[in-house]
Amino acid sequence: MQTKAIRLYGKKDLRFEEFTLPQIKDDEILAEVITDSLCMSTFKAINQGTTHTKVPNDIAENPIIVGHEFCGNILQVGKKWSKKFKPGDKFVIQPNIGHKLCYAPGYSFPFIGGDATYVIMQNQVMENGSLLKYNGETYFEGSLVEPLSCVVGAFNANYHLEKMYSHKHIMGIKDGGNMAILGATGPMGFLAIDFAIHGPKKPKKLVVTGRTQEKLDLTAKLYPPEEALIEGVELHYVNTSNLDSFSQDLKSLINDDNGFDDVFVFVPNEQVAEEGEKMLAYDGCLNFFAGPSNHDFSPKINLYNIHYKATHIVGTSGGNTDDMIEAVSLIENKIVNVAKIASHILGLTDVASATINLPNLPAGKKIVYTHKKFPLTKLTDFSNTNDPFQIKLAEIIKQHNGFWSLEAEQYFLKYAPEV
Repeated sequence: MQTKAIRLYGKKDLRFEEFTLPQIKDDEILAEVITDSLCMSTFKAINQGTTHTKVPNDIAENPIIVGHEFCGNILQVGKKWSKKFKPGDKFVIQPNIGHKLCYAPGYSFPFIGGDATYVIMQNQVMENGSLLKYNGETYFEGSLVEPLSCVVGAFNANYHLEKMYSHKHIMGIKDGGNMAILGATGPMGFLAIDFAIHGPKKPKKLVVTGRTQEKLDLTAKLYPPEEALIEGVELHYVNTSNLDSFSQDLKSLINDDNGFDDVFVFVPNEQVAEEGEKMLAYDGCLNFFAGPSNHDFSPKINLYNIHYKATHIVGTSGGNTDDMIEAVSLIENKIVNVAKIASHILGLTDVASATINLPNLPAGKKIVYTHKKFPLTKLTDFSNTNDPFQIKLAEIIKQHNGFWSLEAEQYFLKYAPEV
């Protein structure tokens, strides 16, 4: 089977290539990738190269396929897995496959990654329960299961005392508590807001911060306080660049001197992490969600409060399989609307340049259609052309309130040029 893929050979050395996949073994599965979603974690991996924990040392000789937020169709199933999976099944992947070196699809392997037309799933993917059936309407939403699972995992990882002085913990955010999501004006922050409003446990009061008013205005448009209030959540947006006292000013918004029960830090900024810790109530939990590139990232944390106020510090790097299963359900049952975070569409040939420049691109998730040759295009830019194909796409997007949709995806898959 011939495949086309984006492969990493070294720091910032991404190449679009075509090569032959080997025949699958009895314990492997051959699959077709339809969509992938670009992720900042991939940007970090290509910038660090072999110094990244998940990237092998021999990629110059054995390049790996990048991309780990992918969705597609199973084509061929080895004998070992023929009773559990069948050709035609739609799938998503949990990248944390339980490898002893923390290796993962999209970071570590030559034959499996999201930015490819066809891939081979090795036995460990299935053994770990990381290959999941997906029955959602669209492929692009399937590619957003993994980022949503990271948010679900973070919410599930927080914990609180069963009662004062108890050594038993209740996992998850505090239902009906006070929550702050700091630096939440990017796509992962968007998912966290959506999940906080519509998830199984909801805060009573939610404060979302950012430093750019334009981004905050967009966030408030996507997740208006009026919508949150219907779900019983009092939602506030705050521009922290205007605050005199970060933690105290945010505490004053919730009219609770004790502070916040759950604080999530969505930017790798030491000052923000320190202020987040100051905001915690007794038995409050700080979740450092943002993954820093600096190995010496070391904000000052108040251990006095950990000792006497029972505050907790946690961090998560992705979700686990249970989080992924929950994310699949949230999307399939339309509880969380991940279409709101899809901002750009592109084909496989534009993946290398887009990934290298990811921090400089506008916010939002970039959806890759791996079988297509198409330039990176913002959804709002499809109307800025005389091309009938793009004009039709712009009409479809407008009909769906400016969001990418099943109709848009089907039209794109049918008419966009092949790679």
